[in-house]
Amino acid sequence: MIEEGFVHGDSVIHRLDPRVRTVVAGAFSIVVATSDRFVALVPAVIVAVSFLLLARLSFRSVMPRLLMVNGLILLLWFFLPFTSEGEPLFTLGSLKGTMEGIMYSTTITVKSNTIIMTLMAFVATMPIFTLGRALRSLHMPHKIVHLISFAYRYIHVIHAEYGRMINAMKIRGFCPRNNLYTYKTYAYLVGMLLVKSYDRASRVRAAMLCRGFKGNFYDLSEFFMKTSDRLALVLLLLVTACIGLLQWTRIIY
Repeated sequence: MIEEGFVHGDSVIHRLDPRVRTVVAGAFSIVVATSDRFVALVPAVIVAVSFLLLARLSFRSVMPRLLMVNGLILLLWFFLPFTSEGEPLFTLGSLKGTMEGIMYSTTITVKSNTIIMTLMAFVATMPIFTLGRALRSLHMPHKIVHLISFAYRYIHVIHAEYGRMINAMKIRGFCPRNNLYTYKTYAYLVGMLLVKSYDRASRVRAAMLCRGFKGNFYDLSEFFMKTSDRLALVLLLLVTACIGLLQWTRIIY
């Protein structure tokens, strides 16, 4: 199964009702994603770091995840400064880097890290099936909840199948090189992995139908929202609203 490194803990956020965490994470992420003013983004980053501290997540566990995200964002820094129109700031050969491109890249970087830190603090600290139950209790579409649950349940199965196919290729003397044969072999590998995934999905669906599955998962346990959960929900939504006010009003220029 996929490692859930942040699930086990006894922090303030761990003790919150999963529905509260889901609503706050969603609302805060939407506000940050639609913001483009640093007067709102800077406080959002500070709030996101505060969420991590409240969740008591270790620095060693958080940083590798942030580095993976920023590794993808780094690619944007190679293109956006040179492809965005605006005032030239520096030149690199025949390429001209613009101030607007740098600001655009910085905005994307700040927003992405803020959202990831928020999701780590609120969503990654609960088991995936608890998240599914929380989404169902919030009346999210059943298909979305099922998609999340099944993706989590079977992605490691697909990975194990991939490992077996790689081992089979190595046993048969396959040695990857920078040539057409290697590219074709990996293309066949991906194709067979898709075929095997589809075949397994069909067998799982047939097995569920044989057991009377009618599109719903039933759970005997129930969530219970305490007074502290309600207060935390109101407080965190007020913080989110303040970020939104900084973005969409001119309280601070």
